[in-house]
Amino acid sequence: MSDIEIYKEILTLPDELKKEVSDFVAFLKFKNKAKPKKQRKAGLAKGLIKMSDDFDEPLDDFKEYMQ
Repeated sequence: MSDIEIYKEILTLPDELKKEVSDFVAFLKFKNKAKPKKQRKAGLAKGLIKMSDDFDEPLDDFKEYMQ
């Protein structure tokens, strides 16, 4: 089907369907540009993050509220 034939078909559609065609064309353009993301590898940040030993202990600032 040529571009002219497609255009003629679109012209015969009601306005709400023309909007759907427009949305679908936008989706196809987006899909075509989207590149697959590289798969993440687990454990790459191992050893970079350290937590203090008392991480789970209540904070001194909240003693008043915890009584």
